[in-house]
Amino acid sequence: MAEKIQVLLIDDHRMFSDALELLLQGEESLDMIGAAGNAEDALEMCKERCPGVVLMDIDLPGMDGIQATRRVKQICPEAQVVIITALQQPELISRAIEAGACGYVPKTHAADELVGVIKRAAEGDMILPSGEIAAILDRLRQSRRARTEAEQVLSQLSSREIQILQALSEAKSTTEVAASLFISPLTVQSHVKSILGKLGVRSKLEAVMMALRHGVIGPSQPGEGAGRFG
Repeated sequence: MAEKIQVLLIDDHRMFSDALELLLQGEESLDMIGAAGNAEDALEMCKERCPGVVLMDIDLPGMDGIQATRRVKQICPEAQVVIITALQQPELISRAIEAGACGYVPKTHAADELVGVIKRAAEGDMILPSGEIAAILDRLRQSRRARTEAEQVLSQLSSREIQILQALSEAKSTTEVAASLFISPLTVQSHVKSILGKLGVRSKLEAVMMALRHGVIGPSQPGEGAGRFG
């Protein structure tokens, strides 16, 4: 007898999750190892028992499905993550694939088709609707190109400018940034003007978000600051 495919379901819609779990439990080739309503619980399950296939919603409370996909692949590199979502924007799907997902299935698909999808995912197949493969791959190419261009722009920042961006991400005022770096507020303002010019953005918030998105600075810790970007 072939080894059963171990499946983990992550979806916060209880009715959908319960119905899907019941359907999959009736399939002899599958072994449902659990269902979770949020990413944090699912990651704990992955630490205890690595699934072969993870069915992942994108729109989750707390950590979203894209972040969770990245974490699942870190904990269980061999797990195949299939996104199951009602949100079919190419940008979201391409981000999920870049995070490590092997593809996606719209929630509009018939539930009984999912068994075949799980088996294909377990075999290492890409799970993409045939009519959307070109659009998704094109979006991935665009995303990679945009990321490369952004990284080239961000590489122009000096170490002092990166320090200032990090301080701004912690919602420090100009005066607070100056005090923490032992420079004058006018010097901070001069650096900020330089940062905006180099990055081609109009506000501190845009600059901070760009730096965060590309890992130039780290996220602030809980409780730091109150979101001032004036």
